[in-house]
Amino acid sequence: MSYLRRVFVVLATFSCLFFISACTATEGGAGESEPLLEGAAEQSGPGQPTGLQAKTLLTWLREPWGMDFLPDGRLLLTEKEGVLKIVTPADWSTVDVGGLPEVFSEGQGGLLDVLVHPDFSDNGLIYLSYSIALDGGSTTRVARARLAGEQLEGLEVLFTALPAYNERRHYGSRLLLDDGYLYITVGDRGNRKLAQDLSTHNGKVMRLTESGGTPEDNPFVGQAGARQEIYSYGHRNPQGIAKNPVTGAIWVAEHGPQGGDEINILKAGANYGWPVITYGEEYGGGKIGEGTHKEGLEQPLVYYTPSLGVGGIDFYVGDHYPQWQPSLLVSGLRLKRLNRLELDGEGVGRETRLLGNSDMRIRDVQVGPDGLIYLLADRSRLIRVEID
Repeated sequence: MSYLRRVFVVLATFSCLFFISACTATEGGAGESEPLLEGAAEQSGPGQPTGLQAKTLLTWLREPWGMDFLPDGRLLLTEKEGVLKIVTPADWSTVDVGGLPEVFSEGQGGLLDVLVHPDFSDNGLIYLSYSIALDGGSTTRVARARLAGEQLEGLEVLFTALPAYNERRHYGSRLLLDDGYLYITVGDRGNRKLAQDLSTHNGKVMRLTESGGTPEDNPFVGQAGARQEIYSYGHRNPQGIAKNPVTGAIWVAEHGPQGGDEINILKAGANYGWPVITYGEEYGGGKIGEGTHKEGLEQPLVYYTPSLGVGGIDFYVGDHYPQWQPSLLVSGLRLKRLNRLELDGEGVGRETRLLGNSDMRIRDVQVGPDGLIYLLADRSRLIRVEID
């Protein structure tokens, strides 16, 4: 990117012209896509009107982090301090679930993601990711239990990331169940080099059986010194994971440093480069690692410079929002918006920025069973995206 073009992108970002330089992977590496105009959340907002409205359904939540829908349309929602709520959409009333494990709610830690088993109607199982205190610091843990009414029963620990560290950041903690396997994201915990160290769980995506076992075909099974649960490595802080309904591939979104947020397609045994390569830089400026490319290390499908501050992601294939099928929805914490990436074959095409005038740090995004989009606005609100 030329100096003049780089200056234009920076000025455009900070003057609310809402342009971005997004990059998609090609056969020969990452190449630039065209800048894209902001799509407004309401008719009076900046950019082209979209007819979208952000409707607040719940407020005064205490740092909501993760959510998932039950088969009957009710919503499970986590609050970071250690509360799991059942939300009833008929009147948007809530009740707190009993029987939760004790969590370490400091820094970025706490009760984080919640995942409903695809066969919940038969087995009643839900999965939780959360941080716990251990000797030497804190770490990420995943457990499952049966939801019986308003109570968890039979809680069993499936995974604990090792070792623990004193740093209180980069717990990862997004969960996905696919084809009988449980995927768990774990951040580098602020210890960069660990993302390249296969003897730790830090900076990795794990793949377990849904009951917590280690699949025999995991890529590092049998490798001396490697954690057998590891599926991929070289991640900084993966905050989103979802299955592409078109291709069946699993996509992961991760927080970069200053710049360099990434969306990657998950591959068994792949090294995604952190901190050896990155499109980001040190906070306040300064190079990290060896550059943006290195042989044997994966290139991101998309990277964001400046950082979007990616949170949860979800795919949209419905028909409530005209001409959105199919799309990837990416929540943004730092730039306070929802990004929609059009799917183009196995990659992405144009990007549209939504809700940029709502001043919301968006932590998570989910498509509900009603086909509408639900958002968690960091620190306070549950939002539904509606169209006029």
